[in-house]
Amino acid sequence: MNKQRKGVLALALGTISALLLAGCAGANVGERGKTTINYWLWDSAQLPGYTACEKAFEKENPTIDVRINQYGWDDYWTQITASMVAETAPDVFVNHTQQMPKYQQLGQILDVSERVKKDGVNLSAYQNGLVDLFKGKEGKGLYGLPKDWDTEGLFYNETYLKDAGYTPADLWNLTWNPKDGGTFEKFLAHMSVDKNGVRGDEEGFDPKHVDVYGLGYNESGAGYGQVQWSTFALANGWRYNADEAEAGKWITKWNYDSPQLAETINWWKGLIAKGYMPPLAAATSGVGTIESLSGGKYATLIEGAWQNANIKPKMEKWGVNVAPAPIGPHGYRASVMNGVGDSIFAGTKHPNEAWQWVKFMGTPKCQNLVAKQAVVFPSLKESSQKAIEAVSKLGYDANAYSTYLKDNGRAVPSPVTARWDQLQTIMQPAMDAVVGGSKPTESLKEANKQVNALFNK
Repeated sequence: MNKQRKGVLALALGTISALLLAGCAGANVGERGKTTINYWLWDSAQLPGYTACEKAFEKENPTIDVRINQYGWDDYWTQITASMVAETAPDVFVNHTQQMPKYQQLGQILDVSERVKKDGVNLSAYQNGLVDLFKGKEGKGLYGLPKDWDTEGLFYNETYLKDAGYTPADLWNLTWNPKDGGTFEKFLAHMSVDKNGVRGDEEGFDPKHVDVYGLGYNESGAGYGQVQWSTFALANGWRYNADEAEAGKWITKWNYDSPQLAETINWWKGLIAKGYMPPLAAATSGVGTIESLSGGKYATLIEGAWQNANIKPKMEKWGVNVAPAPIGPHGYRASVMNGVGDSIFAGTKHPNEAWQWVKFMGTPKCQNLVAKQAVVFPSLKESSQKAIEAVSKLGYDANAYSTYLKDNGRAVPSPVTARWDQLQTIMQPAMDAVVGGSKPTESLKEANKQVNALFNK
């Protein structure tokens, strides 16, 4: 690693504890005659699927030994960056679209586009838009192969739904608009119950003393709002990028000052005053949203497909299922579509073997094994269908996630930018202030100026 690149990384991380590097000490030491490839991921729920892939890969490649390490999300990126500074990073690691540009610009991950071309990897076999998430600035180069995709859905307490007189089919027909909330807000009102057992659409409902909130959330959503307000804003015609020319590219002009976002946020935070959603202080009190759902405090919750395995066992008392987000004022429902991918560390001593592992994880043989676990939706179209079938066997209506990919849905790519961390340091307090009520929604215009100024330097 050259001194400049190492210096930039060290500056970005700050003081690094030597303890963080302890787990990397044995890198690339395998059985005699074998090349060891270290692979890191953060999701423990995906370990069984990729362990199965590891065994299948090693059977086909007896001279390569893959070693998988899993770290929790909170530690994962610190570990990755620290190991890059020490030049002991894993050969291959699961990369996120919000982190990829940073590592690409620092020269820490390999461009695999030539390898893709040479080996004839069929990029059209992936779900539409996923490959673009791992392209370099201006769409040049490819810095990972997509491994899965996710959208958001409305998880709901089946017992509460039945008691309220709704059917699962009813939820597929809900509509939303920022003026009066449509039939979706009427649904949330009826699902909200105060301490005296009065529903939100009944006379005498007390919005300050609520026992069950119609809709739960975990925080303000900052500049992403993935499982908070994004589905409503996107269905209202809003997009993260202010410049249409930047669609599918790294965003440099942001749209947080949009009237479409403002009216969406005004409606969304307005649910708090009505008692259909908890105040921000309560939502961020430390009790998780899934715990609040399973504890009977939330009737519904917008969450991602990646939470299927976490939510199901905790809802045995009530029963749980998932529906899509409501249809917006433009006639379609919408969701962020994100996907993680596998990237190769630029400092790997075994780029060819690392590529063989990355390429294998993008094959039907591996992705079908992952699909059977019913944890995530693999990136290949054919494997996605198998995952939908597997998730359906868990008792979920898995079509709630794929409906955004069809005629009356919009799957909007997750925003990709080289300055995501800096953007969030502006948008987190800005959105906290708006949702918490200390500043008007108009203040997002100033926040947007600050965000766009990051990209004019």
